Amino acid sequence: MFAYKQMKSADLPGDRLGRDICTLPAGAEAAEWLVTNGIGGYAAGTVAGLPTRGYHGLLVAALDPPVGRTLMLVTLLETVTVGDRAFDLGSLRWADGTMAPDGARHLQDVRFEGTLPVWTYVTPQFTLEKRVFMDHGANVTRIRYSCLRAEAPVSLTLRPIADCRDYHSRSFASDWLPEVTAQGDRLTVGWGDAARAMHLHAPGARATASAAWYRGVDLAQERARGLTDQEDHVQTGAFEVTLAPGETLRFAAGASLPPAENPPDGLAAEVARQHAVLDAWEKARPAGPAAPAWIDRLVLTADQFVARRALRDGSGGHTVIAGYHWFADWGRDTMISLPGLTIATGRADIAASILRSFADVVDAGMIPNRFPDGGTDPEYNTVDASFWFIEAVAAHVDATGDTALLGELFEVLESIVKHMEKGTRYGIRVDPADGLITAGEPGVQLTWMDAKIGDWVVTPRIGKPIEVNALWLSGLRFMARAAGLLGRDSAPYNALLTKARVGFERFWNAERGFCYDVLDGPDGHEDALRPNQIFAARPATGVFDDARCREIVRRCEAALLTPAGLRSLGPDEPGYRPRYAGDQTARDGAYHQGTVWAWLIGPFIEAHLNAFADPGRAAEILAPMADQLRIEGIGTINEIFEADAPHAPRGCVSQAWSVAECIRAWTLIARASAAPSKP
Repeated sequence: MFAYKQMKSADLPGDRLGRDICTLPAGAEAAEWLVTNGIGGYAAGTVAGLPTRGYHGLLVAALDPPVGRTLMLVTLLETVTVGDRAFDLGSLRWADGTMAPDGARHLQDVRFEGTLPVWTYVTPQFTLEKRVFMDHGANVTRIRYSCLRAEAPVSLTLRPIADCRDYHSRSFASDWLPEVTAQGDRLTVGWGDAARAMHLHAPGARATASAAWYRGVDLAQERARGLTDQEDHVQTGAFEVTLAPGETLRFAAGASLPPAENPPDGLAAEVARQHAVLDAWEKARPAGPAAPAWIDRLVLTADQFVARRALRDGSGGHTVIAGYHWFADWGRDTMISLPGLTIATGRADIAASILRSFADVVDAGMIPNRFPDGGTDPEYNTVDASFWFIEAVAAHVDATGDTALLGELFEVLESIVKHMEKGTRYGIRVDPADGLITAGEPGVQLTWMDAKIGDWVVTPRIGKPIEVNALWLSGLRFMARAAGLLGRDSAPYNALLTKARVGFERFWNAERGFCYDVLDGPDGHEDALRPNQIFAARPATGVFDDARCREIVRRCEAALLTPAGLRSLGPDEPGYRPRYAGDQTARDGAYHQGTVWAWLIGPFIEAHLNAFADPGRAAEILAPMADQLRIEGIGTINEIFEADAPHAPRGCVSQAWSVAECIRAWTLIARASAAPSKP
């Protein structure tokens, strides 16, 4: 067990990348780090220090939390001067392939104390340590440079590379430049709007102002995604300071308002906050042996997705950022993630806040699919998010017994069911013939398999998708139980459930020995082998007998299971795409046509435990996910992976439901392991 009470950063679960990774471009440039601020803003980059994505930056501020994310501080080019020798620590690659400067060659290691990265640069003349963290709840990034060893004082120069653009877009040089002003140990970078100004502060340093375009910064990861692969930024002056051995420079970058004076306990406060997250997990996790270190690390990563979002009346609430770097908060992703991110980790108060935030915006029985980055009205174009909302409420009530919150939300839950009965947007309704949910219109993607290229919906799944109806059944089961807990009439929900249970039997495809993916589509039933049927084998669905549940799990394990999650389509099915690569069209065409999704490991483990009651085997299935924490996003799990081996990581480097479902899967296995064996 970690010594949480000592509140030391070194006691936090983390990792260390040595020279075997740090000094090789293939390793240092592929490994990525992420720090967040709890309101949607972040700092992120590569271990090598150079940006390879348009989303990388030391300060990406959420100016309209949790959205309005704006790249403000791209990087710092650091130089240490000893006598007449200068050593660059920063790194940039240019459009012609030149690396200048190339500071990664001086890296000895990068370690992670919790989620906080710490770089150690070593030369014969000095050893310098750099660490990055953010103020929780503010658009402020803080960087500390500590001179650990030197024969004499060294000179440290920081050259800020700045921008002020939406994090999805790109900047290109023009005749215009921002106004950069220096005053003592401060720089202000003005972009013609005080709300978008960046304020830089390095107490004890001397600031000088300048402004010049840096043209042709290379973005290798964007090139790999078939997107614009270079852009221009502005070099905005410099900070210079002399550091004696044992001394530290505290640098801060803040959006809109000058950051508060560097508090001496700022880092300690963040370390203590991360210890508190682990304390809550330690109290909530299943009894028995301690969790493996990689699960402890994921618990801290889980905290990075939780962000504040104000309710319509202006009061405070919470939401979940679906993935870094380019997702905001999505309803489906939030509700799928909520049990693993908050309930399993002992943060029921955050779970309740998230549920209230989304209950506040339910419309016509629908949870928003997403909140656009521009802060415009939420989009209601998902068939399953509302059922995931019911699932999340059920998980919260089951874990906490919080009938007060249940009573508060029951009218919203009731409205969801009523709107399903009478019908809502996009043809979403209960089919009175069989009690199942049918949905869809041409040109609209409503399920989690939602890729769309122009007017082409890659997997339209119009009709009755199996996972949607499995959630409908489990939701009705909970509604009947919830009505009983609150002293209300459960008969309407039991009646709907009885009819839907009979209708659900239609999903079994006896000819192929597993389930149809969609019933009653425009061209009939869809019988491709997809992972969505795994939801039919969960105990909450409660329709199929043990034999059919076991067969579903076996077929999914044989054809879909990989070390990184489940394929979205069987390799022998028409349309299978083994690689996720190329431009946007190519990638979206493969998104749900074989591409592996890490989040599906959670429902698969749940179904496997239900079918076979073998926690040992379930643990073996989950174990390879630990390796993902060192492959691309350090300490986290990617959104997706390529369908064929070696299952290279793709998509977002850190995805909420990937992390959440690994945590939840581990807790399910731990509980099953502790449960007495059946006679």
